[in-house]
Amino acid sequence: MSVTWNPWHGCRRVSEGCRHCYVYRQDAARQRDGGQIARTAAYDLPVRRSRDGRWKIPAREMVFTCFTSDFLLPEADAWRVQAWDMMRLRHDLRFMFFTKRIERLAECLPDDWGAGWEHVTIGCTVENQRMADSRLPLFLRLPVRHRVVVCAPLLGPLDLGSYLSAAIEEVTVGGESGPEARVCDYDWVLALHDQCVAQGVPFCFHQTGARLLKEGRIFRIPRREQHDQARRAGIDFGIEHR
Repeated sequence: MSVTWNPWHGCRRVSEGCRHCYVYRQDAARQRDGGQIARTAAYDLPVRRSRDGRWKIPAREMVFTCFTSDFLLPEADAWRVQAWDMMRLRHDLRFMFFTKRIERLAECLPDDWGAGWEHVTIGCTVENQRMADSRLPLFLRLPVRHRVVVCAPLLGPLDLGSYLSAAIEEVTVGGESGPEARVCDYDWVLALHDQCVAQGVPFCFHQTGARLLKEGRIFRIPRREQHDQARRAGIDFGIEHR
């Protein structure tokens, strides 16, 4: 089972993958400013208790963290201290967050982080070769126990060969969603699959995106079908679906 915890909301664009960010799109539909960063009403969700004293999020749940922002956003520095405190207290949960700001991780870690907390998985997002070559060498040097590489939105072919090793627990790939989505070429996805299989690194095709190029044809896929269509491709390798 899994839950989503967004302790703060809103973000700043930092690279090409952010151009059509779903956070901005969803906020615009609600007549909100996607660049407005604020702590949310769910800020203390991991430590909330029911009337009988039990945790509202039971032990062993996967908690997808900060998916409408970036956990390492500079504007959230003051809030993150308490977020780490809640994560430390709830070591019976599994937390996962993705970031396009991996260069900030070292300065944002709690003092007792050590080689990494066993119950926290960090995903480094790379959308093209330039970002892969910029972010992944740093990611691999940082003290992280559980690492995931997130190729989303996939905007071009990627060669991850020099970065794939036992230090990477999964590579997950997805196209871009939304009405302005850029094309995701299925050949790029298959090439990443083959690289992962060759290195024995688990691979997940988690989302097709809205415009998938396959066998010379662009398929326009509704948002509600993008995850299911990706799974139906049957190319996941070495993973159990959460």
